[in-house]
Formats: sequence, structure tokens, C-alpha cells
Amino acid sequence: MKAACVYVVDDEEDLTWSVDRGLRRAGYGVQTASNGLQALQLMRQRCPDVVVLDIIMPDMDGFEVCRRMRADPLLSNVPIIFLTTRGEIEAKKEGFDLGGDDYMTKPFDLRELHWRIQVLLRRGRSLPPPARLQVGALSVDAEMGNAQVAGQTVSLTVVECRLLHYLLGHAGEVISSERLLQRVWGRYPGTGNPGLVRVHIQNLRLKIEPDPRQPVYIKTVPRHGYTVPLPETARGSRPPQGS
Repeated sequence: MKAACVYVVDDEEDLTWSVDRGLRRAGYGVQTASNGLQALQLMRQRCPDVVVLDIIMPDMDGFEVCRRMRADPLLSNVPIIFLTTRGEIEAKKEGFDLGGDDYMTKPFDLRELHWRIQVLLRRGRSLPPPARLQVGALSVDAEMGNAQVAGQTVSLTVVECRLLHYLLGHAGEVISSERLLQRVWGRYPGTGNPGLVRVHIQNLRLKIEPDPRQPVYIKTVPRHGYTVPLPETARGSRPPQGS
């Protein structure tokens, strides 16, 4: 059976070495990173099963790493344990609000970290959606950064790809602008601008819709958000109202 891969992201070398050694003895595969940018680059090469994440790090703190992971289709479901000196309740709330699964404060007992990792692995999360998703004649490939519409390949920006991937991964649902701002852009609740979503939806429609004024792939539900109709729903749907 393949060992679970645990990423330890912390700029304290002694702590990283100690945790790495202890987890390897417990049978885990371990990857270490000393900063958030390095960690994200490594995660895209090999997706972890669990991430043990410090908060206070240079260049990019753990909160930002968590935010970017939750906005990345390939990393959005990876369990995260914050491991930090920040023990105040406000920091814990922020960590959980951003999508953290567990929170431990330093100093800590390595045995407890091991137990908590086991709990997350047993509980698991729903599997992340595959890189390539397809609904009807429309598909998107998060690794290649493009879409295919009726057999034609369309290049997408990074944000357009994430947005389309999220919408296709939730086809049939009505997704609000607020939810898209949180899941695609990693914005805090209530801090994003819905106009940002609207502009990117318009740009996507220009690339994928036969007639952007009468969209069939990404429809607007007035006052509620956007939806990618499932094929059986799309056949019986009326032309959308608004854009």
C-alpha cells in the first residue's frame, strides 16, 4: 500500500527536520518546504494527502497558501493542519474560515500531530474533481489551461480556466458571485467585487459561446448567480434572461 504523502511547510529548519524524521518513522512519505511559494510549486508536481502548514513565514504566510490551495482545482480538497505559534482565537477562526481542517499550536507533541493526521486521512475529503471535466460539448483541462467547445480548442487565462473548471465541476448548480469570489479568487467573505466575476464571465462567453448575447454554456440566473446546465436540462431550457 502506498504511503500517504505529508507536506510539512515551515521556515524553522530544526522543527521541519524533527517532524520530517518523526513522520517518516511512522510510515509516511514526507515532502518539506521552507516557504509558501516553494510549497505550492511542489504541490502542483505531486499532490499531497495532507499539508502541515505554518502561518508565520516570509514572503507568503500560511493563510495565503491555504487561500491559494482552496482556489486551485487540483489542490482544493487537500486537508490542511495549521501548526503555528499563533494561539489567539482570532487566528484560529481565520484559519478555519479559509478552509483549514485542523489547528495546532507550538510547542506540540509529535504523537498528537501523528494522531491528527491519521484522523484526516481516515475521514478524508471527497475526491477533488479531475483536471479535465466535460459537460455536453464543453470541456476544460486545468493542467493544459484550455477548453474545448464542440471539438475546437480555446486558450484560457489562468483565472478563466479556474472559473470554468469550478463551474463545470458544479454543473447543474446555481453558483453565486460571492461563492465564486471565495472559491476561485480566494477572497474573504464579503470583501470581493461581484463586477470582477461578471467581467470574467463575459470574457469566457466571448471565447466559448456561439452567441455570447444568448449563452448556452454559462447561463445567468438573475439575482442568484451563474450555472452550467446539465445536458438534459439544457435541451429543455429557455433562452437566458440577461447576461
